[in-house]
Amino acid sequence: MKKSLALIAALALGLMTSAASAADQIKIFAAASVAPSLQKIADTYKVGKDVEVQITPAASGALAKQIEAGAPADIFISADLKWMTYVEGKGLMKDGSSFNLLGNSLVLVAAKDDKVSVDFADKTSLPTVLGQERLAVGEAKSVPAGAYADQALKSLGLYDAVSPHFAPAENVRVALQMVARGEAKLGIVYGTDAAAEPGVAVVATFPETSHQPIVYPIGLTKNAGQAAADFVTYLKGPEAEAVFTAASFVKPAK
Repeated sequence: MKKSLALIAALALGLMTSAASAADQIKIFAAASVAPSLQKIADTYKVGKDVEVQITPAASGALAKQIEAGAPADIFISADLKWMTYVEGKGLMKDGSSFNLLGNSLVLVAAKDDKVSVDFADKTSLPTVLGQERLAVGEAKSVPAGAYADQALKSLGLYDAVSPHFAPAENVRVALQMVARGEAKLGIVYGTDAAAEPGVAVVATFPETSHQPIVYPIGLTKNAGQAAADFVTYLKGPEAEAVFTAASFVKPAK
């Protein structure tokens, strides 16, 4: 009798496992700044569908390198064109599948209770406010927000004055938290990050002309199936757009 019960239990477990494995798996490698909005969209999308959406958030450069190394991914969302172009150049993406999904802004933030202001038109303003304290920025070699920050600071003639005080972060969300926790006096992040973190306040917005347009290209990897393609189509629809807009993302530059 015990053997029969054990056999029935094993068969039931096998059926459950088979059913679970039958669900479509969509693996998304996404820039850290877009991952929270993407998770909200995915949670809504999968209701009533036999599909699972797994989101891996990190710096775009790190994700691109993981894809290059063979990490399983169906969709890649970068925070700049550089890293999408990189994986496409390696032959890792489906031809013609990539397009610019979103846009963003670049802002300077401080802790919410730190009542400071910065005027980018005055070249002494930012160095004076920063003093000898730290400026949290993404690591420019792998974090697009860090690369945009470098461009903006150089364009405004401020890079040499403040770069010795950089506190490099592995992604833009880490830079944001450094400011919120008081580990850095100021930080350079995306407008969407600032909007999502109640512990910081926007001190100034970098002029759009001071850096390359901030765009989030999305594409399907070589191994992506129909389930991934369907989800990308959903991301272009009104339900997803409402979530992105609520998070302060904007239409991408063409």
